[in-house]
Amino acid sequence: MKDYHKILVVVDPTKDTQPALARAIDLASKNQASITVFLSIFDFSYEMTSILSGNEREAMRQGVIAQRKAWLEEVLEHHPHPSVKISAEVVWHNRPFESIILQAIEGEFDLIVKGTHQHDKLKSVIFTPTDWHLMRKSPIPVLLVKEHDWPVAGKILCAVNVTSEDNDHQSLNGKIIEHAMDLAKKFDAQVHLVNGYPGTPVNLAIELPDFDAHTYSETVRLQHEQRVCSLANSYGIGSDFCHVKEGLPEDVIPELAEQLDAELVILGTVGRTGFSAALIGNTAEHVIDSIDCDLLAIKPDGYHSPLDVN
Repeated sequence: MKDYHKILVVVDPTKDTQPALARAIDLASKNQASITVFLSIFDFSYEMTSILSGNEREAMRQGVIAQRKAWLEEVLEHHPHPSVKISAEVVWHNRPFESIILQAIEGEFDLIVKGTHQHDKLKSVIFTPTDWHLMRKSPIPVLLVKEHDWPVAGKILCAVNVTSEDNDHQSLNGKIIEHAMDLAKKFDAQVHLVNGYPGTPVNLAIELPDFDAHTYSETVRLQHEQRVCSLANSYGIGSDFCHVKEGLPEDVIPELAEQLDAELVILGTVGRTGFSAALIGNTAEHVIDSIDCDLLAIKPDGYHSPLDVN
């Protein structure tokens, strides 16, 4: 089980509403957690003003920071939080994702919560470069939030990888499910597992005349179903909540999330150079860009962020 005791919320200064803050308050109220509302700002023009002394430039920066802190206080007034302790932090930094991750590491936070951008014409979520950097390089879970409430008796979808016997993969699967079950318990939700398996290789069917494509496909499907159901059973999840489908992860996961009307998809991520439970990697970007619900990205135990110098 995973409790979030310290939550770092990244606010969007371009938006009137802050869905990430609203979601974090919901989470904090069920975890007795504290929240730090965080904003990273930078204006290159202040750094280039050569006619000002270093002290004068620093005074200007502090003035902008003070203005932003006052704005954050106004934002908090629109989000009642009688039972949740909330503080505000504004930093001057030219790379937002770095400042967020460094704040999370130094403050020993358990979760980063950030809002996503909605593409009005396509009605889908657009992930920004900052979102990608957070998912790739944050050592703690990152929750990316869209503008909707989590419904009662909603559905949480766990993307698991059962093709590898590797201990790291198995451990990450377990971590994904444990996060899901903890959230499901607190929000009265259902936990579902999803796994995609590859179709029959076309070249085999062409090159080997006696190759039985149907039998091959059925064997692969049954193997994946058995592994997913075994994994689910070890956590008390029924086979009715296991979904094994032929296809690439970038197709299977978003399709099922839409079919179930899932409120949250949980993925395991290992950073830009790796490829695991599903996937920050070449195919993962297609998975995540196609998901139109909240997304929780989790790192395996032992992951070390490239920004953590300790």
